[in-house]
Amino acid sequence: MDLLKTKIVHLSRCRSITRSLLRNILQLDPSLKITYQSSANQLSSWLQIPLKKAEYFYSDLHNVALQKQVIRDMQLYQTVTIVDEYYPPMLNTIKDGPIVLYAIGDIDILKKLPSLSVIGTRKPTAQAQRKMEIILPLIQQGWIIVSGMARGIDSFAHQMTLHHNGKTIAVLGGGFHHIYPREHLSLFHEITQKGLVLTEYPPDQPPIRHQFPERNRIISGLTMGTLVIEAMKRSGTLITVDQALDQGREVFAVPGNPWVQQTKGCHQMIQDGAKLVQETNDIIIEFEGMLLEN
Repeated sequence: MDLLKTKIVHLSRCRSITRSLLRNILQLDPSLKITYQSSANQLSSWLQIPLKKAEYFYSDLHNVALQKQVIRDMQLYQTVTIVDEYYPPMLNTIKDGPIVLYAIGDIDILKKLPSLSVIGTRKPTAQAQRKMEIILPLIQQGWIIVSGMARGIDSFAHQMTLHHNGKTIAVLGGGFHHIYPREHLSLFHEITQKGLVLTEYPPDQPPIRHQFPERNRIISGLTMGTLVIEAMKRSGTLITVDQALDQGREVFAVPGNPWVQQTKGCHQMIQDGAKLVQETNDIIIEFEGMLLEN
């Protein structure tokens, strides 16, 4: 097991360590030797953090039980860190990308393009399945479909991709030991067999409300663009859209009946500049140059 990689995973689980602080540590101490040899006082001074936080950090750095748990988890699950060759190049271009990703499934998918995130409401209309047919030609052409394995549009995207023998990535808002929603446990297992499941949270970390919008930056960050099938005017879907725009990604929206709540978010996005999508080619045409390069 790669020692530096193990250390990075270990540090990511220490109290007081944020992703930005861990990035700073890796820049100052690429081998992490100084970090492990420093006292709490030295860590406080060096990293410019309060002594109390440095003491928590120091304690976890030398917590043997935590070190053993990290090694056990890395033996059970694939892990990808920012120093690995498998770290998705698309994530290298976003702010606050994940330091560690835990993975189950075909990790080679991380290197493949083109890719599209497909997201939307957890309470889709009866027309949503029909709208989903827009991505079918992309699946058949080998596009990677990324979503969050939530109820509604997310699950439709994964299921359609799997049904047509395509490749899909599910990004979770918690650890592998706490699949949410529970009714998607069989979908989770199917994706691990035929696609890839990712999370930045340790296996024992249960899903917490704030982690879902946090994981959305990975869903949009992994892909060239984000397609919204249906969305209400105020919904978590719009958080992913905002993150996609902030990351410089393309955003696409499917219009619908203006009197239906599940389409109002899409219409607002289109008014704000998202590309209106009526057919598959509306998506493909935006990436012609990139597709030729690949």
